[in-house]
Amino acid sequence: MKSPKIGLVLSGGGHRGVAHAGALKAMQERGIEVHSISGVSAGSIVGAMHAANYSPEDILDLFKRIKLFTFSNFARKGAGIVSTDAFHKILLEYFPTDSFEDLGKPLYVTVSDLITAKRVVFDRGRLIPAILASSAVPGVFTPIKIGDHLYTDGGVLDNFPVKPLRNRVDEIFGVYVCPIKKMQITDFKRTIDVVNRALLLKMHSLSVNKFNECKVLVNPLELSAYHLFQSGQVDTIYQIGYDHACRVLDEYLEAKEV
Repeated sequence: MKSPKIGLVLSGGGHRGVAHAGALKAMQERGIEVHSISGVSAGSIVGAMHAANYSPEDILDLFKRIKLFTFSNFARKGAGIVSTDAFHKILLEYFPTDSFEDLGKPLYVTVSDLITAKRVVFDRGRLIPAILASSAVPGVFTPIKIGDHLYTDGGVLDNFPVKPLRNRVDEIFGVYVCPIKKMQITDFKRTIDVVNRALLLKMHSLSVNKFNECKVLVNPLELSAYHLFQSGQVDTIYQIGYDHACRVLDEYLEAKEV
């Protein structure tokens, strides 16, 4: 029997995105091959690494290298706290040709266009600017200019980009690393707490509505205990992604044998 053509959706989630690498490790151990990948923000970084045939351990090492809030990374100008220049240099080490076409499998990177207020998907041409744009968390990273447009984090408009894979694969597997944390009334002490929660709820609801398109969904709820930029916990987050994926994938494989 011919194996299904599998497409993989990788959500955004900051340093929680290293859980994607743990899930990929679980997939590789079970001989599950991915045909194409749709990634956004941190998921675009992991997706590009996997499409370029880097191992899950290589991806883990990359996340350990990413130290956001160091003095050398602060933006001297531009609409953001952190400059993307340092991360361009790091990514160039992994993608020296800076090209979608040189990847080992199709990759779709979702970004948000600040000019047109529309979602845009890159799948050809220069790779690194697309990854940087997709990962440019508003207010933290400076947005990325590509051509005549200015792009920011794709997760703003679509943090679980299933659409690029529709009608291209037989089955969609998803890894979602942005579960909503349970909060108490006493947690809302400032206006920003309410605004931030409202934005997260909107992004989350749009993502949840697409979960039913996935044949397999890796959604570790325990990741809600970790915030976007918790760089000191990447080993733990990687293990959470791996452990959860092992359980979900084993259930999937057992069901196929029945």
